[in-house]
Amino acid sequence: MASLRAKAIRWITSRFVKGMDAETIEVQELREKLNRIARLLRTARRVSVETTEISGLYAEWLRPKDAAAGKVLLYLHGGAYVVGNCGTHRQMVSHIARAAGINALLPEYRLAPEHKFPAAIDDAVNVYRALLADGYGAGDILIAGDSAGGGLTVATLLALRHAGDPMPAAAVLLSPFLDVTASGESARTRADQDPWFDAKDIPVVARNYCEEGADLRNPLVSPVFANVAGLPPTCIQVGDDEILLSDSTRFAEKMKEAGNEIEIEVWPEMWHVFQIFIGKMPEARRGIRKIGAYIQKQITPPGQSEP
Repeated sequence: MASLRAKAIRWITSRFVKGMDAETIEVQELREKLNRIARLLRTARRVSVETTEISGLYAEWLRPKDAAAGKVLLYLHGGAYVVGNCGTHRQMVSHIARAAGINALLPEYRLAPEHKFPAAIDDAVNVYRALLADGYGAGDILIAGDSAGGGLTVATLLALRHAGDPMPAAAVLLSPFLDVTASGESARTRADQDPWFDAKDIPVVARNYCEEGADLRNPLVSPVFANVAGLPPTCIQVGDDEILLSDSTRFAEKMKEAGNEIEIEVWPEMWHVFQIFIGKMPEARRGIRKIGAYIQKQITPPGQSEP
């Protein structure tokens, strides 16, 4: 059963999110609203913030005290491909980095509608390659993302595989947005349970992200339709009450059928990227601890104990 804090946050945030009409709200207005909220968020204790530039993009290093040497978590923020930045995601990613004991790199990839598909994928691929050029081995890098950042994570892996680049050690997906066509059954079965989103909002995202006439079933746009052979070990956390649930469950089934390592956790009574409420409700804290443990397992050499 959801905690009382979770129930309160669910009710409050539902009124805020559903009070915005996806069809009419201006992208810049939405960005400004989220940026104002982000100013209230605080980085996790014992995690320093270091600004940088990589592949021409502004980015931040989130460095926990005693982080594993030579390892990096490349984190791709969510926001329907149109919003999000270091400010909106610094808090959650800093907690993930601390829980995992790993330095995290949070880049600000180009956003739609100014920069449509495949700009974000190109940026993420270039950042990954820049890390390789800086001396990180592919096995020293993990990629993670939430919502559209989760979709971008998988699209980046597909683009790297197609180009023949080495795969990272693992991937972590939080409520990934993997189907821009909204064809999953949860778009209907969770319609009355999702406190934030309606399936009718997804075509708005598609129009912002893709050029008119684009194939929305293109695996780089909707990775749920991809051939997933050769993708790295992946961990998924998703809420049972979100319309995007089927994105995760269908992708996990594909990973299993391909013989890939996959772990998926469906959290009862939770909604989209509930982990962002770390410090506000116990479910978010437990979710991030589990993510941290998964990452530690992936970066700990065989025969050594986790920190």
